[in-house]
Amino acid sequence: MKQSGFDILSSKSTEADDAAPDTHSQPLASRMRPRNLTEYIGQTHLLAKGKPLGEALRRGHLHSMILWGPPGTGKTSLARLVARLCDARYDSLSAVLSGFKEIRLAIDLAKQHQQMTGQASLLFVDEVHRFNKSQQDAFLPHIEEGTIVFIGATTENPSFELNNALLSRARVYVLQSLSDEEIVQLMQQALLDTQRGLGLRALHIDADNLHRLAAAADGDARKALNLLEIAADLVNDGESIDQAILDQALQGAVRRFDKGGDLFYEQISALHKAVRGSAPDAALYWMMRMLDGGCDPLYVARRLVRMASEDIGNADPRALQITLSAWDALTRLGTPEGELTLTQAVLYLACAPKSNAVYMAYNQVKTDISKQPGYDVPVHLRNAPTRLNKELGHGAQYRYAHDEPGAYAAGENYFPPELKDSQYYFPVSNGLEIKIGEKLQWLREQDKLSSLKRYPDNTRKTRITDEDK
Repeated sequence: MKQSGFDILSSKSTEADDAAPDTHSQPLASRMRPRNLTEYIGQTHLLAKGKPLGEALRRGHLHSMILWGPPGTGKTSLARLVARLCDARYDSLSAVLSGFKEIRLAIDLAKQHQQMTGQASLLFVDEVHRFNKSQQDAFLPHIEEGTIVFIGATTENPSFELNNALLSRARVYVLQSLSDEEIVQLMQQALLDTQRGLGLRALHIDADNLHRLAAAADGDARKALNLLEIAADLVNDGESIDQAILDQALQGAVRRFDKGGDLFYEQISALHKAVRGSAPDAALYWMMRMLDGGCDPLYVARRLVRMASEDIGNADPRALQITLSAWDALTRLGTPEGELTLTQAVLYLACAPKSNAVYMAYNQVKTDISKQPGYDVPVHLRNAPTRLNKELGHGAQYRYAHDEPGAYAAGENYFPPELKDSQYYFPVSNGLEIKIGEKLQWLREQDKLSSLKRYPDNTRKTRITDEDK
């Protein structure tokens, strides 16, 4: 039953509910929640025999835990199973709907239960990352005292979203998206179950269409059962769910893509790494996965521009031009027509010669500037727009490069004196940067020759000293 934004459920009441479900009011996904580990599909890396969590549940050992995984991977179902297998009283809170009032009420009920039975209650908190630091801290003393066994579910990285104090009191278990084979098994279970599922309707669906539904579910068990239920509602008892029915059921179905969530950053990371790794097919796959899931194409365009400078740079300066052109074309054409320009750009980036020299130079000089004093501009590099500036000698010894042989003032220093001879840009031996590196090496040699001409005595003394060493 619902009370003040949270769900209070004992393990015995869940058994009664499972025995006689209200098939008319509950969605299929809710009716088909597993009642035991045999019915629980997926997460074998956690629940198989010999795995710590699976063995703890089989022995009825309760402990606080954080369940981290994408939507529809069985976090809530697993929490209910924990309560059932350990014969524990089960309460649940939704961090989306609850606040301190609901937390206090849940704790008070757990205390009452403990006083009457001597046992802790299992408190399941869905979307626990939505609670702020103070709300998360409210659970700590009651976990310590053994009033509650805490189980939190989150789709976000616990390291970023949960307090260290809470994490130190709970084990983190990572749940994985279900495979297509596991999704098919789940749907077959629902089609055959005559008590809670669709078994009494005697529906037919061939293997190809089941796998098509599984692919559309994208690893989400809840979504798979919802799609199956929609398809079932479009046919009469005893009929087949064919391709035409699936076309109707799958209208508007999109892949998982949570902008700002872990999945968002995982996919953009995969795209960036595929481009950097010169894997055009993989880069195209991840970009299209993002677009298929509803990612803003303009965001992808911006990231491609970044990649052009970070991972290619001057090894192929055309990469930056192509990504900017793709961005511009996308804004002119819109979607889906403009997405083809992104395809051209991402394939070019992945195939282009790679260099992170620009990126490394940027980071190094930024770091140095943050740590060093703000050195003055050398007098010979300063502008002299007024008579006073000229009297102070601004620009007096500046050598105009275009008046020098080869348009290069060999030996001229453009740094503050304290940073003379510093180097940040190190071209790599790829693409155009091969030529750039050769040019810079030639310029450095000209600087050395100029130094020999200007300071021959000092140079000779330096040579002698070096040889003596």
